[in-house]
Amino acid sequence: MSTYTARLAALRDQLTRQQLDGFVVPLTDEHMSEYVGAYAQRLAWLTGFQGSAGTAVVLPAEAAIFTDGRYTLQVREQVSGDDWQFVGVPETSVSGWLAGHAKQGARIGYDPWLHTRVWVDEASKALAAIDATLIPVDTNPVDAVWPDQPLPSDAKLAVHDDSHAGRSSADKRAAVADWLVEQKADAVVLAALESIAWLLNVRGGDVSRTPVALSYAVVNADGTADLYVAPDKMSDPVAQHLGNAVRIHDRRDFASALGRFGGKRVVVDPTLSVAAIPLAIEAGGGEVIALRDPTVIPRAVKNPVEQAGHRAASIRDGAALTRFLRWISIEAPKGGQTELTAAAKLEEFRRATGVLKDLSFDAISATGPHGAIPHYHVTEESSLPIEQGQLYLIDSGGQYDDGTTDVTRVIPIGQPTSEMRDRFTRVLKGHIALATAVFPRGTTGGQLDALARLPLWQAGLDFAHGTGHGVGSYLSVHEGPARIAKPSYPGAGPSEPLLPGMILSNEPGYYKAGEYGIRIENLLLVVERSFEGGEDVMLTFETLTLVPIDRDLIDPALLTPGELAWLNDYHARVAGTLAPHLEGEDRAWLIQRCAPIAG
Repeated sequence: MSTYTARLAALRDQLTRQQLDGFVVPLTDEHMSEYVGAYAQRLAWLTGFQGSAGTAVVLPAEAAIFTDGRYTLQVREQVSGDDWQFVGVPETSVSGWLAGHAKQGARIGYDPWLHTRVWVDEASKALAAIDATLIPVDTNPVDAVWPDQPLPSDAKLAVHDDSHAGRSSADKRAAVADWLVEQKADAVVLAALESIAWLLNVRGGDVSRTPVALSYAVVNADGTADLYVAPDKMSDPVAQHLGNAVRIHDRRDFASALGRFGGKRVVVDPTLSVAAIPLAIEAGGGEVIALRDPTVIPRAVKNPVEQAGHRAASIRDGAALTRFLRWISIEAPKGGQTELTAAAKLEEFRRATGVLKDLSFDAISATGPHGAIPHYHVTEESSLPIEQGQLYLIDSGGQYDDGTTDVTRVIPIGQPTSEMRDRFTRVLKGHIALATAVFPRGTTGGQLDALARLPLWQAGLDFAHGTGHGVGSYLSVHEGPARIAKPSYPGAGPSEPLLPGMILSNEPGYYKAGEYGIRIENLLLVVERSFEGGEDVMLTFETLTLVPIDRDLIDPALLTPGELAWLNDYHARVAGTLAPHLEGEDRAWLIQRCAPIAG
């Protein structure tokens, strides 16, 4: 019996002890985070799946794991089909599958600290059709059978200086207080870790690759706040930074504190807060107002200081990645390099900047067939040698005090095929179409998504992931609420208008299963643009990322004159900006790789 088969059997035994006929295991934590600490990696522990989004359902005689199109190949590589059914979302929902597979009258368990109230209501309604009931558990059965479950991180809080934040915490709290008065509310509960970090101008080290601290915050209508965090995370500099207007409490006291809002009107974001929070407030006699977390839009719209910081981070990061691209172009054809050694070398170049705080996510270092897995996660067991005739895809980023980066480039090892060049050039055409888009206020990312796909559609091709996601300012590399994706894309949520100051990725791709993958990713800043004689101020994008795009994979004959001009202008900007930050052969290589391409 394999390790994961034994774990599944142990969980089923535990469900019997807890008198449950099933249990739902999401990949999240008590803050609805996308990336979670080791202690919350329940899905990976149970199934072996290493992706960043998924859910499992365990019933007495069957079990299913739910993933979206990004992980169709990866989940089958990492999870045993003997134990698990593979179910795609959004084609099939977790609640819909449960209603079709759970027995009549079943008791299906869920952890109220790991699901939103919206999901609980949806699942309860679906289960009612078979007289089944959703049962909240006090003890998560996965935790009960996970003997060596890691403890939550004990990393200290750190001050995020106003010189990087661009606004003081007091100013941000005052704005939230004014908003609460407008809503006739007494307080707002902030559960999203990025919201707390942004509001209080603090950062942490509790979640891999995301500088946040496990905590909750309550902001009151008088501008004061209550921060619930483990006491040993505090330090004198952080306490001094927060000041007397931010009261500190033990994180373990948060649940009980929610019962003290009797007679109060409390805002809770229904999408960023787990079900346990509004249920506890209501149990204590408080009134829950379901509204969006008031820090979400101000956090997504970067102020001028944050924008300038990201530009500086992009130059620093671009120089490091350029050094890597030269290195891999020389070393990979010699043989001896692997997906893991390449990722380690890139991290070495980033750390050589002297100011890297962390990577912004584990690098997607993928060669050959692994490149066709959009969110591939390389491990010691999976790492492949980088060989001649392959395409090597590297999707990576860094966390710096002044910005968070995310960039993808593809490098041919040896001579690429004509098909590879065709597909790469089509992806590039889509990338350029989005980078040069001009659109009116009120336009959503979903309305722009087709621009990046059209050159692929015209050849009967597509890609099964979103085209762009928001990016934080020394925060999460995946930040809502805006994104560029088909409306049906998992997690796309309601359409969100793009606003000046938002930073989003531009990353169309193409994936040939079992052979290679292509993705070209830059980060974009939404900016205003006026036209002579125009009647409205429009919006467009400023490309922030500065890294050469591999010229050997481009078929110039497929580019229009306008697309070729964009590419040559972009490369001229890359060379002109990065050259002063490089030396010797690195600088010479950059200039050669950014030379104009003839039509």
